[in-house]
Amino acid sequence: MLPRLRSPPSAKATARLSVGRCCGPSARTMLRGRWLLPGASLALGAGLGAALTARRRAEGREAEGLLGRLPVVPAVAAAAAGPPALPGSGRAELTKYGLPGLAQLRSRESYVLCYDPRSRSALWVIEQLNRETLSGTSDRAACDFQEDDSVHEYHRATNADYRGSGFDRGHLAAAANHKWSQKAMRDTFYLSNIAPQDPHLNQNAWNNLEKYSRSLAKNNKNVYVCTGPLYLPRMEADGKMYVKYQVIGKNNVAVPTHFFKVLILEKESGEIELRSYVMPNSPVNEKIPLERFLVPIESIERASGLLFVPNILKRTGNLKAITAGNKR
Repeated sequence: MLPRLRSPPSAKATARLSVGRCCGPSARTMLRGRWLLPGASLALGAGLGAALTARRRAEGREAEGLLGRLPVVPAVAAAAAGPPALPGSGRAELTKYGLPGLAQLRSRESYVLCYDPRSRSALWVIEQLNRETLSGTSDRAACDFQEDDSVHEYHRATNADYRGSGFDRGHLAAAANHKWSQKAMRDTFYLSNIAPQDPHLNQNAWNNLEKYSRSLAKNNKNVYVCTGPLYLPRMEADGKMYVKYQVIGKNNVAVPTHFFKVLILEKESGEIELRSYVMPNSPVNEKIPLERFLVPIESIERASGLLFVPNILKRTGNLKAITAGNKR
């Protein structure tokens, strides 16, 4: 049994957790791979469900637009013009020569991302889909994968890193999500929005999940999509847990063990629906229903170090989390 999801104390909201049906036989077979998401014994398809309801926060303004939907990053805020002031006497002296690192946010035509210089990829990428963004004449053939010059040369991936690696350059924010603008589509080809992805996964099951995300955008007011890599621990033969992952190229681009995708659906009625998925970075049978890869949002929050529910609860009193047990 998963622990209850708790809304932040300041939100004056209550949340309710229910347990859904477990996943089917094929998904249970895949769970035996010993990959573990924190807070639950699952790897791919999860089957525990959660239904959340909450009262609207009494005070505070609602943030609008893409930035208002960003996940909470438990780290230092985005870099400002100079080092941030630190409390306490004499603290300014500590930042005399600057701080060696801050959260690296990039805002593009089609998405916002938080870059991870150690992995040479993004921690997360968030994009907004609706009927308007999915229509247009943008041409994928006119786009080329390119280095992100806004990232320091020590910390960025190059096309050479992927060459001969056996991995696809997998989009986090998908190119097909942004047909509305050629520039928006072109921006998805920065390598900061790319991660090494198993070719079979990229071209089949993951592609199906991207298509499904777009189909939801046709029947909802907005769909906010947050995608990112996971590096999950695995039990080895000695009975101990390890986090191990491959790196590729001379820049040591990290190969995720898994990928997550969180969908925040804004319905015309005002209801907010949350769907969260995890897939392994390995060949996945594309005939397995996408429902089998639904996981409790808490599992992604624990594994990624990000928080989604607190931000959502600040902005809505009508939230429902969809998992395998309560999919409509």
